[in-house]
Amino acid sequence: MDDEMQLRATIQDHAAYLLGSHDFQYDIDMLAGSETVGTLLETVMLATNMRFAAVARVTADRWVACRTVDEVNFGLSAGDEIGIDQTFCQSVHETSEKVLFNNVATDDVYRNHPIAAQFGIVSYASIPIKRSDGTFFGTLCAIDTEPRDVKNPRVVAMLELFADTIGRSLETEERLEAQEQLVEHERQMAKMQEEFVAVLGHDLRNSVAAMNAGVRQLDREPLSDKARKILPLMGSSIHRMSELIENIMLHAKARLGGGIRISATPDAPLRDALHQIVEEVRATVPNHEVTVDLQFDRPVSCDAPRVAQAVSNLLSNAVRHADPGTEIAVCGRVSDAEVEITVSNHGRPIPDGLRQKLFQPYQRGDDTAGEGLGLGLHIASSIAIAHSGQVDVTCENGVTTFIFRLPLLAA
Repeated sequence: MDDEMQLRATIQDHAAYLLGSHDFQYDIDMLAGSETVGTLLETVMLATNMRFAAVARVTADRWVACRTVDEVNFGLSAGDEIGIDQTFCQSVHETSEKVLFNNVATDDVYRNHPIAAQFGIVSYASIPIKRSDGTFFGTLCAIDTEPRDVKNPRVVAMLELFADTIGRSLETEERLEAQEQLVEHERQMAKMQEEFVAVLGHDLRNSVAAMNAGVRQLDREPLSDKARKILPLMGSSIHRMSELIENIMLHAKARLGGGIRISATPDAPLRDALHQIVEEVRATVPNHEVTVDLQFDRPVSCDAPRVAQAVSNLLSNAVRHADPGTEIAVCGRVSDAEVEITVSNHGRPIPDGLRQKLFQPYQRGDDTAGEGLGLGLHIASSIAIAHSGQVDVTCENGVTTFIFRLPLLAA
């Protein structure tokens, strides 16, 4: 590759930046979009009377403008690159020392310098920009075609302060960018996990349904006494598995879809749906008496299957935490303003600390013995909220009562 082809391959410009294909795209984006850097460059020009100020990304072999304020019409914009050997910044990069001159015609060091002559530079300042770890990033530059007093100690102190501020802001922006990328990665991973759970839950539900059908068929067949004892235990396990799968799937759908959605119907078959839930639970908990008292004396508008699922979760929770052999009660009432369904059990009261976060996902009591995922009460609460209602809990005289409330909508 000859020198001209090498130059074409290396030198990039503002157009490459606009296309998003610049080698230093990230650095330019970070500085071009920074209000702090823009304010600092404007302040440099006001304080020094220089008519060009810039922040450049400088490496051993590249000089790229990242942010410029140009009143001299040098023609340099974000992304424009000039050969590193055509800049004073090459010396700044190599030595980490600033370059300053008020008037190139009278300066002892830079008088008759070819770079100044090539670009018509008369006064110049270039200050190294470093990150806090000492690594070199680039330069803060100020240029004019007329003499300016840039070597004034106050001006130099200001330029060094601004270069230090830019170096520190780079790290802040980079940390923020890294944090945003981490959050986005975690969000994508969470979405993948939720999708996986939803698919897995769907496949498991089919298998559990087949097992349940098999158990029901066996219940109609002649069985030994031992088999008759085992079959209810199998049915209880299948019911529990089905409940867990339904909660997982609903939670996954809610996460992916932005919340639980309901489909309320006028005069919903709420009584029948709740009786069915109670009968299913009765079949799996022979050690508890489950009573039901539903007094719905007027039509109720709701999503009956969803409400039944919420009550099923409350009922399963009551079974797990009830004292052995005690009664569990399900009651339902309709007032002028709301529908109220309660599930009560006798057992240890819920600790105050746990009660505050009881309806958050994956929260479990201390005595759950590893059962459940901690989604049941969260799902129940979410279903109530979807109906513009709520779930409350009370613990009085050894009785814990969950109250599922939803407003009485027009039927």
